[in-house]
Amino acid sequence: GRDDPAVNKYSLFSDIQVKELDKRASGQAFEVILGSPAPDAKAEFPLSPPPKKDLSLEEIQRKLEAAEERRKSHEAEVLKHLAEKREHEKEVLQKALEESNNFSKMAEEKLNQKMEANKEKRSAIMAAMNEKFKEKVKVTVCFHRLVLSPLKPSMTFASILGQEAGRGSQKQRKQRGQL
Repeated sequence: GRDDPAVNKYSLFSDIQVKELDKRASGQAFEVILGSPAPDAKAEFPLSPPPKKDLSLEEIQRKLEAAEERRKSHEAEVLKHLAEKREHEKEVLQKALEESNNFSKMAEEKLNQKMEANKEKRSAIMAAMNEKFKEKVKVTVCFHRLVLSPLKPSMTFASILGQEAGRGSQKQRKQRGQL
């Protein structure tokens, strides 16, 4: 125990003794014995608080004013912080409102574009269907004339179709001066 450098380091002091009690696999145990304090040593901490000096009325007033000033300063700081926080909240709400409005406008524009494209597409499909229907009607009329009317030796299906194309509606014939 006493040959150990760690123990010797502490045992060099005359008022401290270190004894090795037990050595185990988990560690060592020591007993530390403190000597009595030297008679000329002063205590670092006094046992009683230092006596308070009497404060004058002016000093008390000055301390109260300083405390009031600190309180006002702290209150102003808190109010300033709250105002900044509210301003930030207003900015965030304004930005969110603008983004919402922009999103709504963009969505409305996209919807209008899609509706317009669908309308144009539908019109084109309807025009194509009308054209096909007119062709079928023309072919049907020609077929009925060919089947139901007495055949002339020079009449063919193509010549009947040509006559039908030449006829047109009454309005079209009027425009061409055929009526």
